[in-house]
This record gives sequence, C-alpha cells and structure tokens, in this order.
Amino acid sequence: MKKYSYVGISFVILVFGIIFVPRIVHRIKSTSVVKNDRMSANNPVANEKLSYIKINEEPRKVPEFAFLNQDSILVTNHDYKGKVYVAEFFFTSCPTICPKMNRNLVYLQNQLKAYENFGIASFTINPKFDTPRRLKAYAENYKVTDPDWHFLTGDREDIYELANAGFNIYAAENPNVPGGFEHNGYFALIDQEGYVRSRYDKSGNPIIYYRGTIGVDEKVDKNGEKEQITILLEDIKKLLNKDE
Repeated sequence: MKKYSYVGISFVILVFGIIFVPRIVHRIKSTSVVKNDRMSANNPVANEKLSYIKINEEPRKVPEFAFLNQDSILVTNHDYKGKVYVAEFFFTSCPTICPKMNRNLVYLQNQLKAYENFGIASFTINPKFDTPRRLKAYAENYKVTDPDWHFLTGDREDIYELANAGFNIYAAENPNVPGGFEHNGYFALIDQEGYVRSRYDKSGNPIIYYRGTIGVDEKVDKNGEKEQITILLEDIKKLLNKDE
C-alpha cells in the first residue's frame, strides 16, 4: 500500500509542476520582476518622471518673494507663474564658484532660446553690495539675453530666509572664506506651478538639487563629482514639454 501511496503522491506533484509552475513563473515575471526592472538605474523608464520634493509629506512650493531686479523692477514669484525656471543664490564679487555657476546658466539660456516660458532667478546673498546697477553690469558682462532671467536683490533677512528655509539651500556670511560669503552652489528646478522638482538617482531617491559648479566641458571636478548641467537641461525640457 505504501508503494502505491508514494506513486500517487509523486504523480500529483508531477501534475502540479506541469500545470501550475509555469503560471507562477509567468505571474512573477509580469509583476514583481517587471516592477524591479522599472526601478533599475539602467532602465530609462526609471527617470522619465520627475519627483516632487516633499517636506512633511507635502510637495515643497517656492514661498512668496518680492525683490528688485537688475532694472530696478519689482519681481515676485508670481512673475514666474506658468514658467519653468532655475533658481540660484550667488553674489557678484564671488571669487570661487559663482563664475562657474553663471557660465552654466548662460549655457542653459543659450540652449533654451526656443522656449519663451523658461526663466532664471539669481538671488544675491550680498544685497548691500549688489545693487540693481551692479547686477545690471554683471548681467551684461555675462551676456544675459533671456528677458526672464532676473538678478534679484533686496532685504538681507528676506533673502537668507528664502535661501535657508524656503529652498533649504545653505547661504551665510563668513569672513573666513574667500569673498566673505559661503553657499552650496546648487541649482533648484521649479515647475510651472511653483513646485521644486528633480530627477531620481540610481537608488530611486530624488537628487533634490543640481550641482551648478561643474561645467559641461569638465564632466567631473577634482573631488570626482559628476557634472549635472546636462541632466538639468534634460529635466528642464521634460517640464517645458509637459513630459514629466
């Protein structure tokens, strides 16, 4: 009897394997494996959509601001409504990273001439020195042509609040560093509705900000940091073409 029982059990297992195992394999392939493929850093689908930067689970929106630009015209966050723009914090007398940052922004300006709804917001962190007149000369020196690239100055406390609390981009006075001010050198990407956006990294996390201190002709800096202006340009176009 035991012999026949073993044969019967073996037959059931064989039938189960023939009928159900291929179905299970197919189900796994069509669900969990495909899901993992989509999150793969080697799959371009993984980076098709741009993330919303969230604070306390809420998408971060650029706070209200109002500053004078290089033409002494009051510019607010509402002037960027419906536009995709890049924000930076800099100062005109910066002897270190600001020249690289603004050359990169000029590169973006020139690459995006065909888009009327692209802009740039450059906030000075040395407003006492950077008057509209000085900002105007700075803009002319960098051959700024985009009418929506505003170099902005105003109340010092308001600017630092916008940088450190509004964008979470560090900026501070420091007499012990070249130029007397220190900042991250990051670019923030803002969409048409005023939300801060970014792409995902290889691990599926938002990169949050783009490094503005490495030129497209450099690729990497002395610390091995990779140039991110190329991917920023790609992501700007995604938003401009509403392909986010």
